[in-house]
Amino acid sequence: MTILHKVKLDVVESTNMPNKRSSAVYGGPERAPNRAFMKSMGLTDEELSRPIVGVAAAWNEAGPCNIHTLALGQKVKDGIRSSGGTPRLFTTPVVIDGIAMGTEGMKYSLVSRELVANTVELTVNAHGYDGFAALSGCDKTNPGMMMAMARLNIPSIVMYSGTTLPGSYNGRDIAIGDVYEAVGSYSAGGMTLEELKRMEDCAIPTAGACGGLYTANTMAMMTEALGLSLLGSASPPAVDGSRGSFAFQTGSALMDLVETDLKPRDILTFESFENAITVLMASGGSTNAVLHLIAIAHEAGISLGIDDFESIGNRVPEIVDMKPSGRYVMADLHRAGGVPLLMRSLLEGGLLNGGAMTVSGRTLKQELESASANLPDQHVIRPLSEPIASRGGIKILRGSLAPEGAVLKVSASVTQQMRGRAKVFDSEEEAFSEIMSRAVEPGDIVVIRYEGPKGGPGMREMLSVTAAIVGQGLGDSVALITDGRFSGATRGLMVGHVSPEAYEGGPIALLRDGDVITIDALKGTLDFEISGEMLAKRKKAWKRPKRQYSGGLLLQYASLVTSASKGAVMMTGDVE
Repeated sequence: MTILHKVKLDVVESTNMPNKRSSAVYGGPERAPNRAFMKSMGLTDEELSRPIVGVAAAWNEAGPCNIHTLALGQKVKDGIRSSGGTPRLFTTPVVIDGIAMGTEGMKYSLVSRELVANTVELTVNAHGYDGFAALSGCDKTNPGMMMAMARLNIPSIVMYSGTTLPGSYNGRDIAIGDVYEAVGSYSAGGMTLEELKRMEDCAIPTAGACGGLYTANTMAMMTEALGLSLLGSASPPAVDGSRGSFAFQTGSALMDLVETDLKPRDILTFESFENAITVLMASGGSTNAVLHLIAIAHEAGISLGIDDFESIGNRVPEIVDMKPSGRYVMADLHRAGGVPLLMRSLLEGGLLNGGAMTVSGRTLKQELESASANLPDQHVIRPLSEPIASRGGIKILRGSLAPEGAVLKVSASVTQQMRGRAKVFDSEEEAFSEIMSRAVEPGDIVVIRYEGPKGGPGMREMLSVTAAIVGQGLGDSVALITDGRFSGATRGLMVGHVSPEAYEGGPIALLRDGDVITIDALKGTLDFEISGEMLAKRKKAWKRPKRQYSGGLLLQYASLVTSASKGAVMMTGDVE
């Protein structure tokens, strides 16, 4: 009997290939029809006898953030084949937040996180794959992929596909957040239409996700901090040659995971989430990471809450100088030494758990032994002894206006305390129109409600509004609170994720124009001043508004989504 004929018979006869989910779909005489489908695409018996693994690429042509993931997917496939696996590439949805921003389309952004996770689950489980590699990019694809990894708990690995390079305008580096703020500046007469056009033309020079420490790059950091990606893979720009190398290595590493049967939940312990929050606080990353880490932990069966962020933030200093509050972008962090350099500094300072496992099969401490600065005089990451701020970049607020909590990026605000009168809007569009018409004045606290997970639905980001405020020169004198979200590019005293949300009858639903609100980041409080009698009267008079949508995806989402304080995950009513 020839070797090739023996392989063919092995595939046909085998009904129990050890540690291979794929054997149930492609092994044994009864699966001859299944193999026939695969052979029609050119697969051989020998390829079908190998572990069959997925390559999930978050891809579309909606924007530059993920335009290159299919090419990287081919590199991942090469790495898988070289290590004895049979790869099958598939795509997941992508919402490009920067394009959807400020429109009805932004209501689909957070929804897409769940759709990414669901698409991976659907494809991997329906086709019996033995594991998968995930290629992420724009904001929600990073957490969506990691949620799928935690949920399925089969050998898997994630790789961020990279950031764009900084743009250049009038001799200085810029990122997309600068363009959003320029819109506000233009509305206030601070720049001409020609200048705005020139900035627009040069802000995003290459493929890749937004360049500052916004949500995509923040969550890319989290892939390394959680131990779910190869060390050093988060920071290379999309156009950097090392991207292809990391993609190949990611595919090869997946096959090691399949062989050793190391699964995401072996890696995702409470200590690994503590490490991720520590990196988040030290970097001053996006407030969206609070939602996303809680959601990933939920999928992994780990109890993680907003109070964990506050306790860690109180003991971790902010040491990374990146946009929107700082000077540098992700490409600069890569040149300096990347996420490993930051984590090594935190580990040496006793702030990380070095015993946490990683996808390499080695501990975080072992992986970080070789981490060093690429630039001896780099200024992106400061020493722990010379921090930007003594506490982490994100603060959790509570009070009469947010009994279940709210989130503030203190690292992005010069103003830490404000007492002012509410200017209340029931949608982002209403608020943006008033701000652009210059109706908001110093001392105002803008309130945007009914934009929460259920009320929006979809919990839109408010970058168009917050950037307009900053661009008009009001960033230090006007605050904003919302039950919606903020982009990682947001600056100023902007409080989001207010819970309970307005649609659920939270206190934010009871505010009226002129009510006095106090925001105190130093004390961690968010309150409004109103008598008990008046509060009771307003509660009695409040009625939940009629839903805007009578069908479709947004209604499905609104019916299942939980509070922002619980990660805005989707759960059916019979699940505790």
